[in-house]
Amino acid sequence: MSPGARKRLVALHVVVSVSWLALMLCLLTLAVTALTTDDGDRLRTTYRAMGMLGDALVLPLSLLTFLSGVALGLGTSWGLFRYYWVSTKFWLTLGAMAASVFALTARLHDAVRVADTHPTGPIPVADLGFVRYNTVIVPAVALSLYLFNVILSVYKPWGRRKAAERRAVRIPSAGR
Repeated sequence: MSPGARKRLVALHVVVSVSWLALMLCLLTLAVTALTTDDGDRLRTTYRAMGMLGDALVLPLSLLTFLSGVALGLGTSWGLFRYYWVSTKFWLTLGAMAASVFALTARLHDAVRVADTHPTGPIPVADLGFVRYNTVIVPAVALSLYLFNVILSVYKPWGRRKAAERRAVRIPSAGR
């Protein structure tokens, strides 16, 4: 990969990754607002905003983050499975993408459904059930995972995987 292409791909990866992290922060902020309010209108507005953000942004941001990370792994000397920290980020991002697309969006749709069944007035707490907590728990866990990925990217712990080291020893350098 040329240096210019690598820089463009790194820029894309950083932008979409930070955007995904920011989306979770926004969803968490809205979810905490919904959890702590007694105002039915605020609750409905909060859940509907969460649903709109989830529908518009979860799939493209998670998919672009994953694909740009894979492209960087395949197109640079880091590789996808040469270093423990890169492998860990790969699996965590794959899991987060699947969880975001399936679990998170489903929880957001549940919240919107509850809000829509009560178009005016207060929403009974019994009707909300565990929705109030799911909309807080899922973004909080996702945000923690993304922050862990940032730490991995910055500190690059654990070194090379043993199999990658053995392959590097067996492959003669190109200059010989």
